[in-house]
Amino acid sequence: MTRPGGHSRGRRRELDPARRAAFDVLRAVSERDAYANLALPAILRERGITGRDAAFATELAYGTCRSRGLLDAVIARAAGRPVDRIDPVLLDLLRLGTYQLLRTRVEQHAAVSTTVEHAGIEFDTARAGFVNGVLRTIARRPEADWVDELAPPASADPVGHSAFVHAHPRWIAQAFSDALGADAGELSALLTSDDARPEVHLAARPSAISAAELAEQVGGTVGRYSPYAVYLSGGDPGLIGPVRDGIALVQDEGSQLVARALTLAPLDGGDGADRGRWLDLCAGPGGKTALLAAIGQAGVEGLRVTAVEPVAHRADLVRANTAGLPVDVVEVDGRDSGLGPGFDRVLVDVPCTGLGALRRRPEARWRRQPADVPALGKLQRELLGGAIRLTRPGGVVLYATCSPHLVETVGVVADAVRRYPVTAIDTRPLFEPADQLGPGPYVQLWPHRHGTDAMFAAALQVG
Repeated sequence: MTRPGGHSRGRRRELDPARRAAFDVLRAVSERDAYANLALPAILRERGITGRDAAFATELAYGTCRSRGLLDAVIARAAGRPVDRIDPVLLDLLRLGTYQLLRTRVEQHAAVSTTVEHAGIEFDTARAGFVNGVLRTIARRPEADWVDELAPPASADPVGHSAFVHAHPRWIAQAFSDALGADAGELSALLTSDDARPEVHLAARPSAISAAELAEQVGGTVGRYSPYAVYLSGGDPGLIGPVRDGIALVQDEGSQLVARALTLAPLDGGDGADRGRWLDLCAGPGGKTALLAAIGQAGVEGLRVTAVEPVAHRADLVRANTAGLPVDVVEVDGRDSGLGPGFDRVLVDVPCTGLGALRRRPEARWRRQPADVPALGKLQRELLGGAIRLTRPGGVVLYATCSPHLVETVGVVADAVRRYPVTAIDTRPLFEPADQLGPGPYVQLWPHRHGTDAMFAAALQVG
């Protein structure tokens, strides 16, 4: 097959399997809003790509997705035109080639020639020549020189400079800086942590297996903070026996600490006063629900956990993750659930921007927009209000979100304290032995400090 003005496919070499897989992930992200961390493993399995090729494909796909803003700025300058005037397929090829040139040890010749050859396959000689010219211009200078030319001056805009250097949208870097407050000097370390490959964290199900036993079985390390946490250095956790058998869950240690904190919060009257009625108001996919129920089952006689999840397929995941535990799944909207009040402990881990888990979702930093925040803030306030109304006097609501954005954290909680008969509890002791949790009374975890997602938590006692 010959494209107009081009060459037959037989005259050019296809991308090697690793680069081809990475390129196809980029196209899925660009064209279909796919998630790279879901698309890539599926492609690797389907094509039987393993070992070094799989590792190289992962580095290229995730690294290119994370670095998109910086790469686009460099490409635009080298091409002499805005990236929105470059064909989307060519642009993804240029991103893949530019990432190799600036942020990997791939030889320049290999990075350029493979990309140019594939441009000739996808298009024609003219556009392959365009790709060749852009990449050769980029290759003449190291990343540091491009950053010096294109980044905002650190003296005039330190947040913007850090955002460019670490390939984050400026608005996200500003949100992180605001949340760090007096510790804003840690911004660079925080942004760097978003590019680090996160460890896999497992949660040992209480009463089924201890963290030490789980670590021994899977070749992992017992966690630093959660008594249920085990760290894995790599591998597919879905293939691990204890996970398949339901005695361990794949769960970030920060999420484990959130679930545990609710069980430790002091109640007026104790759980026994209402036979241990607990509620998870935003339960899907059920990881925190399962840990809550397993912890509570061991210490609260007659405990029942109600799990609210309005989306049917996510409710099914909650059922699967909580099989054999005292959990009742209800498919309703948490803002107006129709449930009777009187719950002792209520977890409301709200939908959010997910800015605290950017290291797990390579493309998310470029997909989220500032306009997403107000609508999510409204939803979060409504869900927290629903949680408070369902909690008995003397009971506790734990508000949590995987975002440090102040609108989604202290803003939501401050609104609830103004509007409802609740008192903020010092949440920090509930997260011990973790430290450096912020000035209180709330808790903010950080990936660069704790190795967890940037979870926020606030415990509120209902009057």
